[in-house]
Amino acid sequence: MKENSLLNEKYRPTTLDKFVGNENLKKSLSKYLEQNDILNLIFFGPAGTGKTTLAKLIVSNLECDYLYINASDERGIETIRDKVQGFASTISFEPIKVVILDEADFLTIQAQASLRNIIETFSRTTRFIMTCNFVERIIDPLQSRCQVLKIVPPTKVDVAKHLAWILGEENIGFDPQDLKLVVNQYYPDLRKCINTLQLANTRVEDEFHPTNYMDVIRLDKSVLVSSNYIDKVITALSNKTKFNDIRQIIADSNSDDFDELFRALYDRTSEYLPGKEGTAAILINEHQYKANFRIDKEINLMSLIQNLINNK
Repeated sequence: MKENSLLNEKYRPTTLDKFVGNENLKKSLSKYLEQNDILNLIFFGPAGTGKTTLAKLIVSNLECDYLYINASDERGIETIRDKVQGFASTISFEPIKVVILDEADFLTIQAQASLRNIIETFSRTTRFIMTCNFVERIIDPLQSRCQVLKIVPPTKVDVAKHLAWILGEENIGFDPQDLKLVVNQYYPDLRKCINTLQLANTRVEDEFHPTNYMDVIRLDKSVLVSSNYIDKVITALSNKTKFNDIRQIIADSNSDDFDELFRALYDRTSEYLPGKEGTAAILINEHQYKANFRIDKEINLMSLIQNLINNK
């Protein structure tokens, strides 16, 4: 590897043409950049698909002052009143100011209501970019004041090509089958794919030149999440499998990020709880929201599983 750095940050795109996928969206955003102005924006979509990257890319290509806040760390109304309003009310020598509220779906309802008023008050000078995984957690008055844009994950082929390009730039050798496994495992989370490959990077002796060393990917497949564990959970629920057996399936998966499972449980409700899709949706929504504030996400997930079993 050329230098000791996080590849995800090193290869974070800085121009729209380097951003993977979302071609139509990039065309629309490029028009804003040409005018050196944007609408208030909400980017939503799965984790690791580039929402934060896109927000930072936009401000880096505008003549603007900007403020970045991660709302998962600062979600209260004090942040909005003190930091956001304070920034919006300052005098700037740039044409516009931009506030990036990353993970805005963590903001409290009170904070979002306060933000709505600030957006209206400073509409002449300040623009807002919000990112979120779940746009339904953003109050309607905020959504109505923004252009809401879904970030569509790039195809698996595009993700694989991008990963291969990064490894090539770093002179890291790899087995295409390992690349395929990582993409299939973590798609659409490009960030997780990159981080997994970086962790698997190993310096080994060049067999043809024993005095030289080379970087290669040595993927420890035993630590990867079981790619079919979600199907196993859905099947187990359909077959009225006991709670402890489902808990074992999840424990064996080695997963600590259950967003994909939550989505599958919602999309495939009719497979395991036919006729009670509405009840399942309410339960899934409640537990998915709670997951943002729980230290042990597996306990929260298993609570949901038990509730779903109880409704069989």
